[in-house]
Amino acid sequence: MKLSEELIYRGFKAETTIENPEDLDNRESKKFYWGADPSADSLTIGNLAAIMMCACFVRHGYQPYLLVGGATGQIGDPKENGERELKSLDEVEHNKKCIKGQVEKVISNTTSRLVPSRPSSRGSGTQSAPVVADGFEAALPNHSDLTLVDNYDWFKDMKYLDFLREVGKAFSMTQLLDRQFVQNRIGDGGSGISYAEFSYTLIQGYDFLHLYREHGVALQLCGADQYGNCTSGIHLIKRLENGTADVWSTPLIIDPVTGRKFGKSEGNAIWLASSDNGGGNYTSVFDFYQFWLNQPDESVEYLIKIYTLLEKEEIEEILAKHREHPEERLAQKALARGATEVVHGKEAADAIENLTAMLFAKDTDFSEFTEDEILEFAKYLPTEKKGVSLLDALVNNGLAESKKKAREFIAQGAITINGEKVKEDIVVNQTAIIKKGKNKFLIIK
Repeated sequence: MKLSEELIYRGFKAETTIENPEDLDNRESKKFYWGADPSADSLTIGNLAAIMMCACFVRHGYQPYLLVGGATGQIGDPKENGERELKSLDEVEHNKKCIKGQVEKVISNTTSRLVPSRPSSRGSGTQSAPVVADGFEAALPNHSDLTLVDNYDWFKDMKYLDFLREVGKAFSMTQLLDRQFVQNRIGDGGSGISYAEFSYTLIQGYDFLHLYREHGVALQLCGADQYGNCTSGIHLIKRLENGTADVWSTPLIIDPVTGRKFGKSEGNAIWLASSDNGGGNYTSVFDFYQFWLNQPDESVEYLIKIYTLLEKEEIEEILAKHREHPEERLAQKALARGATEVVHGKEAADAIENLTAMLFAKDTDFSEFTEDEILEFAKYLPTEKKGVSLLDALVNNGLAESKKKAREFIAQGAITINGEKVKEDIVVNQTAIIKKGKNKFLIIK
């Protein structure tokens, strides 16, 4: 498929300034950027959908610039319904490093399959080194022409008056007040908006202008909720450089069953981090895999196109077999495998498939697992240290919302330790597998 065809097939098209998607197939400048603000110490599967769109562009020969918003993260992307709480500078820096590592890993896992090796100008048979610009010291995994940037690097020395003269004078208040998020905040019943968040769109617009000037980037990719902010960059490029640029957005990922979007603001976040970076924003590899495995039939055909690297022919074959035998859940298994491999790598995906098979087999005897086997499971399941009370372990890891609820689970016989039902709260001093119900697990080590 051509790029334009694949974007439509996978559902990666919402608002755009490009009238004919086929123009992307033969675009003269094949550079784009996509950005993420460090509002938390992990990205979510909502962000992952946009990264998968980026990988699609890379697959078709585009050069990616990935921006982590060290500057915009200090302000906060305006919400529809209220002011964001400002992050401390230390928190922004911490979040930025965490997100940077996640983006590197996902891009590595996707481009290793999508981007062919290209000869380096330094010699045949090796890839050209990835570019790391504007202050990042650590290079990305060895894939071609990948540039990671941080907008703090071009804003940290910018003077306020210079910004107002160059950027502020390029926008009219009428133009800014017409933005939908501003209208929602200042209209009847609105919560109001600070000058800082009102200015966010100018800062993001300048990012596009900077990348256009310094790197020749003339295309920005984004989620549909960022389309308005992205057009600010187009305006600046046209006004200050007499240049042409475009924005291509992808729809927000909506759960077809619940109607809620996949993201942290909805309280249903599935995080890309598999362990706690300090903010409690993580989803174990096992739970990540289980999330996709438990998708209903009405969701899986939509999600498998977005969250896996499977080709169209592979997807259509899987879906055809799935429709014939839905009880085998072939599509869910392919989705879970593909999404886990993208985020956590092939080795983790292999291990989780094997672990899932063992934990859910009808004839599994949990008392027969050795200590070494249980410790191997701990790489992918939530863990607690030995010496913890059972009640604390259940609450700390979200297997019960309170100690009262945990006691109810114990009384109902829903909690086992190494296959044995527990009748009361105890201190767990041995390496063990705690199981709640049919599909919730915790390792004590």
